[in-house]
Amino acid sequence: MNAQLPPLLDSFRAEFDAAPPADLEGAHLRDARRYALAAALRDGLPGPRSEAWKYTSLRALERRSFVPAPQERVAVDPALLAEIPAPRLVFVNGHFDAGLSRIQRLPRGVHLIALSQALHDCDPRECAFMARRFDGTEELFPRVNSALAVDGVMLRATEESDGAEPVHVVFVGAPADGDRAWNLRHMVELREQARLTLCEHILTAGEHAHLANTVMQVKLAAGSRLDHVRIQDEGAGASLIQRTEAALAGDAVLRRLDLELGAGLGRHEFNVALRGADAAVHANGVQLAAGRRHNDTRLAVDHAVPDTRCELTWRGIGAERGRAVFHGGILIRAGADRTDANLSNKNLLLSEGAEVDSQPVLEIHADEVKAAHGTTVGQLDPQALFYLRARGVPAAQARAILTAAFCRETLAVIANEALRELATARLDAALERLPAP
Repeated sequence: MNAQLPPLLDSFRAEFDAAPPADLEGAHLRDARRYALAAALRDGLPGPRSEAWKYTSLRALERRSFVPAPQERVAVDPALLAEIPAPRLVFVNGHFDAGLSRIQRLPRGVHLIALSQALHDCDPRECAFMARRFDGTEELFPRVNSALAVDGVMLRATEESDGAEPVHVVFVGAPADGDRAWNLRHMVELREQARLTLCEHILTAGEHAHLANTVMQVKLAAGSRLDHVRIQDEGAGASLIQRTEAALAGDAVLRRLDLELGAGLGRHEFNVALRGADAAVHANGVQLAAGRRHNDTRLAVDHAVPDTRCELTWRGIGAERGRAVFHGGILIRAGADRTDANLSNKNLLLSEGAEVDSQPVLEIHADEVKAAHGTTVGQLDPQALFYLRARGVPAAQARAILTAAFCRETLAVIANEALRELATARLDAALERLPAP
């Protein structure tokens, strides 16, 4: 059977077989890892008939073979991290880098550790989240992650944490011999009444064609609040497959901003379960698909109980021959009365060769709800362009002003001023790289 595996799956199998047993068996995870790998190899990659992958083909990726990123440290120019303050936890090509990290002074009530350390040192119950099963036949990448991930972030906040000082986690892709692959698994947990501000950076230190496969599990206890900024600015040759799963208890609040600015192939599945009354998620984002980049964002918000809220505001830009794919799914279950759910997805096409595919989905099984969704795909307003040109603004500058304004309303979801300024600077830099039409 193994001889018939496509190169991608065969490289995953080879990595599992070659890994030191101590790496995969930590925290009593051996059986769970074997089960996950067997399920991944059995069901294979999702194909064009899969609704969840309908607009993102994996054929080119399927034909590629990757080797694990080596454990030895990869040199990274410290200037890349100059604007990222401490406390920060840094990973380079999938491995924790103690030399670039700065975690000596964490905010009160915040506990931060690399998963590679926890797997060998902690009580197995602390790492039980690694045994979570993914039973969908289309869940190849989470299954592979469960089988192979030996590093990542474990971040916990107690009621003593006030969220005033952001914690930064940084993932850098750096050039190396051959095409490398790594799997990272993260756990972010907030106890009751905890507050945490988290900024996730995904950066490139040079041209490479690596594959990163990550899963983040987020648990918010009653009355907690997480402000989360994620800035994805990987290189044009990188492939990045990510899944975030968040579960919110009663009165918990998740406020999140995703900036999808890079990667040749980027896919992020963001699943939120609102499980307690008065739980709320406010998730905004920007997709920037330029050059030949393919960016796929898939949101799924599950209103499982009454009196929950979601507010989703996303903006997309397609330029050159880029393609942006957006799926915004909201499920309101039976009995989830007094739900308030809103989704807005607006998109700009800046060139004839670009493409945007938007799928807003609203599924309602309750009677007493307030829900709305909408999507648009269009070009810059010619009247607004004329207005600026008539006042002496050059054409290129006028287009840049309108494009930036189109995106920036999403940034208001983040309350921390320093993080909002950092996100604005990253977004503006990415927009400046867009070629003139």
